[in-house]
Amino acid sequence: MASKLVEGLCCPVCTNIYTEPVILSCSHSFCKGCLQRWWTLKDTLACPVCRRRSSKDHPKVNLALMNLCETFLSERDAEDLCSLHSEKLKLVCLDHQQPVCLICKDSEIHANHTFRPINEAAEQHKKKLQETVKPLTEKLEVFKGLKGDFVQAEQHIKTQAQCTEMRIKEEFRKFHHFLIMEEEARLAALRREEEQKSQRMKEEISALSREIDDLSDTVTAAEDQLRAEDIPFLKNYKSAVERVQQRPPLKDPQLPIGALIDQAKHLGNLGVKIWTRMKDLLSYSPVILDPNTSHPNLTLSDDLTCVSLEEEEKQHPDNPERFDLLVSVVGSEGFDSGTHSWDVYVGDSINWTLGVIAESFKRKGDVLTGHWRIGLGSGQYSVRSSPNPEIVIMVQGKLQRVRVSLDWDRGTLSFSDPDGNRLIHTFKYRFTERLFPFFNTEDKLPLKILQLKMGVKINKSSL
Repeated sequence: MASKLVEGLCCPVCTNIYTEPVILSCSHSFCKGCLQRWWTLKDTLACPVCRRRSSKDHPKVNLALMNLCETFLSERDAEDLCSLHSEKLKLVCLDHQQPVCLICKDSEIHANHTFRPINEAAEQHKKKLQETVKPLTEKLEVFKGLKGDFVQAEQHIKTQAQCTEMRIKEEFRKFHHFLIMEEEARLAALRREEEQKSQRMKEEISALSREIDDLSDTVTAAEDQLRAEDIPFLKNYKSAVERVQQRPPLKDPQLPIGALIDQAKHLGNLGVKIWTRMKDLLSYSPVILDPNTSHPNLTLSDDLTCVSLEEEEKQHPDNPERFDLLVSVVGSEGFDSGTHSWDVYVGDSINWTLGVIAESFKRKGDVLTGHWRIGLGSGQYSVRSSPNPEIVIMVQGKLQRVRVSLDWDRGTLSFSDPDGNRLIHTFKYRFTERLFPFFNTEDKLPLKILQLKMGVKINKSSL
């Protein structure tokens, strides 16, 4: 604020505090001497700022501005004098951290104290303030960058909602003649979730904006102090440092877990949910892929049962659930009891991995603890349960389908060939946490979760 006031009292020509300020008809003011020299040099009566020609050879004195400049100069001069002795402040007492005059230096209150020249002390203190405010400045930049991530997430939520709505409508159009009410109920649920999660993201962005504004105010105040004259700076130095140091430590905000639209909830087994009232036979997928976990290079089918590799990386939010290094995706539902089985068509794909991962499995980086899997790579089939090393296994012929069978309670995970009705490998382990179906592919040929034909009889309360 002080620096802006000084700027407003400076002549645009000489950039010093106004001396005998005069005002032109265009409302711009200048030192009288500066203006006359300018006109003489340019041989014109134009305004040095806007180039508008003045109608008068002798502009009026800007009395208000002149009084303001005189007041400012007198107050500034007074600040440079000792309040006790009216002498020039030339030293800084390092013990009391305050400017003093030469008389104060020899007084009893400053006996045996250490002193430094004003300019030297100011320079040292400015360096200290710069060092103190540096972490906040860096944090401010981090927050500004993270705000962009949150804004991207908000836009992604809207895109997810739009895509999900389109897919829901595509399904509902098949049965629209008798399921209009069901369609409206599904869309209402989606919109409620969109509204809730968009509102939550707006609140996160608003909170982040407030933190940024607060940090900006602190940094700006410190920068204003750094631009101040030595005496005012030293007088306000202690409070400026305290203001910075008293700020509580700030953690980098993270995109909340579960912030994105739960597409799997709306799209998973949608056909089954629609046809439950018809008591008919439907195709049912035992595993629904969770798009919020999908690596940016993976593409999922509209029904979330098929995954393939794409060369071009998609722009997805880096939410905590998403894989960032492993080209992988997991099922939307985890299992912590009972038996579960699903078949995966691998076809002619030559680089794939299937299995389960623990809920604690790290999605970021190349962390491979907490997984049990079978895979094909470099022409060899192999199995692995972390942290044990990979084991190459022999398989008769080329697998087209792989059946994954989990018995959580008994602690077994088996892989078999449903076409040849052959067991391939079984892991035995005492599972202690929820397990999620795991899919990894580095091949453009898709991996597809095969659907089952089954009779549907589901209680309404489960929908």
